[in-house]
Amino acid sequence: MASNIGIMDSAYFVGRNEILSWINSRLQINLTRIEEAASGAVQCQMMDMTYPGIVPMHKVNFDAKTEYDMIQNYKVLQDVFNKLKIDKHIEVNRLVKGRPLDNLEFLQWLKRYCDSVNGGIMNENYNPVERRGKGGKERGTKISQRTTKSLQTNNSHGQNVGDGIGSTKILESKQAKPRAVPAAADSSAEIQSLSKEVTELKLSIDLLEKERDFYFAKLRDIEILCQGPEIENVPMAVAIKKILYAADEKESALEEAKEILYQSGEADEAELEEEDHEEE
Repeated sequence: MASNIGIMDSAYFVGRNEILSWINSRLQINLTRIEEAASGAVQCQMMDMTYPGIVPMHKVNFDAKTEYDMIQNYKVLQDVFNKLKIDKHIEVNRLVKGRPLDNLEFLQWLKRYCDSVNGGIMNENYNPVERRGKGGKERGTKISQRTTKSLQTNNSHGQNVGDGIGSTKILESKQAKPRAVPAAADSSAEIQSLSKEVTELKLSIDLLEKERDFYFAKLRDIEILCQGPEIENVPMAVAIKKILYAADEKESALEEAKEILYQSGEADEAELEEEDHEEE
C-alpha cells in the first residue's frame, strides 16, 4: 500500500491539472483549483469510492466553509483511516488553511493510495452524485432551494407594490448594467488567469526547492561521513571531498579524484611488494 510512500516518490510529481482531472472524472464534479478540496469532503468521498460504503456520507459536509466544519470532515476521514489501519498523519491545521501546496501533496498521496487498491479500478456501480446526496450536498441543496423561494417571494412582492415610476427605474437600471458587464467580465477573467498562473509558478518553485533540499541533505550527510576522524584520510574519502569541494563549475573534479585513487592503488601495491621482499 502507499500509506508510507517517500517524499521523493513519483507520486509527489503528479501535476495539479492531472490531480484535478482525476478528482473531477471520478466524482463527477468540477473543481478548478486545488484549494477547493481543502474542506476534506472530496477526500472522504474518494475513500468511499475506493471502499464503497465505508464512509458515513451523512456526516460529510460538502458545503463546509468554516474551519470548524472542515475539521469535522477530516475527523470522519481519520476515522476511516483508523478502520483501514492506514498509518497516515493528516495535517488538518495546515490543510484547512487552503494553501495549494499542502493540499496538493495530500491529494497526490491520496491518488497513489487509491491507485494501489485493486489497481485503481473503481466499482462501476458506484454513483458519486447519489452518494453525495446522502451527505452535505443534500443540505446545501435545501438551503439553496429556500433561498431561491425567498428571492422569488421578494420579487413578486416588489412587483405588486411598485408604481409606474418604480418600474421605469428598474427597467433603466437593467438596461444600464449590461454596458459595464463586458469590461468587468474581461478584467475578472484576466485576474483569474493571472492568479492561476502565479499559483502554478509557486507550486513549481516549492517542488523544486523541496527537491533541492532533499539532495543537499544527502550531500551534507556524505560530507559529514567523509569528515569523520576514522576515514577522513582514507583515499576514497579524500577523492569524494575533492568532488564535493570543487569550486570550478566548468571543469569536473572527477579526473582528479580518480588520480587520487589511482595513486593510492599504486602505493598499496608498492607496500605489498615491499612486505613480500621483507618476508623473503
